[in-house]
This record gives sequence, C-alpha cells and structure tokens, in this order.
Amino acid sequence: MAIQIPRGTQDILPKEANLWQFIEDQAREICRLYHYEEIRTPIFEATDLFQRGVGDSTDIVQKEMYTFQDRGGRSLTLRPEGTASVVRSYVENKMHGEPKQPSKLFYMGPMFRYERPQSGRTRQFTQFGIEALGSNDPAIDAEVIALAMHFYHNLGLRNLKLVINSLGDPESRSQHRQALIDHFKPSIGDFCQDCQNRLTSNPMRILDCKVDRDHPLMATAPSILDYLNDFSVSFFAKVKQALDDMGIAYEIDPTLVRGLDYYNHTAFEIMGEGFGAITTLSGGGRYNGLVSELGGPETPGIGFALSIERLILAMEAENIEVPYDETIDCFIVTLGEDAERKTPVLLQQMRHAGLAVDQDYVGRKVKGQFKQADRLGAKYVAVLGENELQQGVINLKDMTTGEEETVGLETLATTVKNKLEE
Repeated sequence: MAIQIPRGTQDILPKEANLWQFIEDQAREICRLYHYEEIRTPIFEATDLFQRGVGDSTDIVQKEMYTFQDRGGRSLTLRPEGTASVVRSYVENKMHGEPKQPSKLFYMGPMFRYERPQSGRTRQFTQFGIEALGSNDPAIDAEVIALAMHFYHNLGLRNLKLVINSLGDPESRSQHRQALIDHFKPSIGDFCQDCQNRLTSNPMRILDCKVDRDHPLMATAPSILDYLNDFSVSFFAKVKQALDDMGIAYEIDPTLVRGLDYYNHTAFEIMGEGFGAITTLSGGGRYNGLVSELGGPETPGIGFALSIERLILAMEAENIEVPYDETIDCFIVTLGEDAERKTPVLLQQMRHAGLAVDQDYVGRKVKGQFKQADRLGAKYVAVLGENELQQGVINLKDMTTGEEETVGLETLATTVKNKLEE
C-alpha cells in the first residue's frame, strides 16, 4: 500500500506554491511599509511555554497540542500559535532593553493543532502574524488593525467586516468576571463540561463556546462594556477615534472575547463572507500581562494572526487571481551529441545573466523539443546543431513574431537579454 499524506495536512504543488509565494511576498511588503521586522522561532518549544503563554483552560492546551518527550525526557510541543514563541524570544534575548522601542515584529510559518479537519481548518496550517511590544499607546492598537485590513485589501478582498471590543483593564475585567460567574452559576449544569470547568477558571471563555452559543443565558450575559472604568472607556474611545480618522469601518461586538487572563483592552476579529461556515479570517488583541507571565518585565503588547489557508479560501470565494508569469526566457533545442554537450555551458552563461532558460532532458526528438518549449511558454527558442556548433553560431527564433536570426554562441545571453529589455 502506498504511503499517504497524514490526515489534516496538505501538499502544496508547484502551481499552488506560486500563489503562496505571492501572498507571502505581499505580507513581507506590508510589514516593510509599517516597519515590522521578521522574527523566526523554533517549530517546537518547551510545553510549559504554551501552558503558560496560551493558557491551561484553553482548548488549544487541553485538547489540540502535539506534545512529545525527547530522548532526554523533556516535554516538547509543536507550536500551536506564534505569539508565545515570539514573546519568549523577546524576553530571552532581552529585546526590551534595546533602544529601538517598541519592538515591532512579524512571523510566518507552520503551526500545528490536533483538531477535526475541515475546510479552512487543518492540523498543520500556516500563520502570518505581527506583535508590537513596548507601547501602551492606543494608536498602535489602531495601527495593528490597519495593517491587517491593508494587507487584505492589497490582495483584493472586499467582503470584509471588522469587529472590535474592549476587554478593559484588570480592574474592569475582575468586576465583569464576578458578574459572569453570578449570571451563569445557577444554570451551569445546563452547559457543556468545558463551560462548567471554565466557570471559575475563566468564565469569559464561556461566551466563546461553540456548543452552547444558542443557550438563552448567552444572549443575556453581562457585557464587559458595562463594567469598563473611566480609563478603559477612554482607551477604547481613542482606538475607535483613530480608526474613524483613518476611514476604517468597524462594528462593536460586546461578546467578542480573547479568553486568556492577560488579554485586556482592544480585541478584534476580521470576518470574511461566502466561503463556508468558518468566517473568521484573523483575530488579535492587546495582552499587557504576557511578557511578565513569561519572565520578563511588565511590558504592553498587541498583535494579530491569520491563517493563510483561510485567506486563500476567501480569495477563491471572491474570484481573485494573482499575477503569475509561467513563461521562460529561452529554450535551447539541440541536434547531435556535440550540441548536447555544449548546451549546459550556454544555459549556465544565460542563467548567470539573469535569464530563465531550460533544455530537454528526456531524449525528445526535435519536434518534441519544440513542443516542450511551447509548453513552458518560451519567449525564444535557440536551435543548436552540428553545423551551427562548428561555425560558432546558434539559430534564435522569436516565438511571438516568428522572426529568426543567427547569433554568435558567445553573444547568445546578451542578445536574448537585450531583446527582452527592448
């Protein structure tokens, strides 16, 4: 029996990889415009990092992590998300001590979660995210949101909805937490086991439950917006004002939560439409307690992350095509053993000149070589036979106009390059 790909993963074939490369290039370019620098962290980390950095009460830690012991008996986990690793690196490398503050970072790479595969949700997925560490200014919250929206718009997405909320500061959250416990406790037996466990550990996570989202108590749950103190109200107002000034439309959703204890103030999600049941394209928020939780100094932070797999689904739903040049500059057709021996030298000269070139490697006849050149979209075809080789020339054909000319072997690369530039 042939070995098959693991469930919940996918092969990205060459033609599909061009789309991925285009998206990745766009992500890097948008980060350059907003002055976010790339950081690369290991694919696996100490399990404790995610237990502390993501939270013991989350589904990710309780149900979805790929955890294993190495030969030294250490518990390691394939990273399920990017923020914890970035903050760990920020603390470990003392980036908080650098004069260039805040630290504006982005990452891109594979993440792993053991969950039921479905459209837009795989066990290995690729995440693009940014983290801004070291600023309490509401303006940087708006900048993070603006970067995400700018990125989507640059890729052509239009069916987007930005949803925002405030989770308040620790004082506001503490009061809201008690109100949630009082609200749900009398009927908590009606809820799923996860919600029952979260009642005392993290009651805000109940609001994010997919199993009990239609329970009547969900609709009447206390809103965090009713418990914001003056500082939190002012902070949220400044974020909204900045978005208004930039012309970024949004909706306020009091039920939008980021369920970890260290999240506070700004929370947001960007939704897409028309590509299946999963509509959340990205999510983010402010996490002022995470750096200290991982051993660093008290440091504010905010970030977001998105799945490139879901982004591609959204692009497909809006019929967005990306520019891609599948052609090559020149294909060399050879006739005879001596010509075949000379061709690799010519190809190397042309490649060093910056030209995309190829030849036949499977023993095709001349007619088959021309067909291969056509399949590859060659702009020019150069034909080298024994007579041409003896004369030190090669026959060059423009595949668009059909015009042919004879050029010297030593000037082939320069000739093709000049013609393409013209």
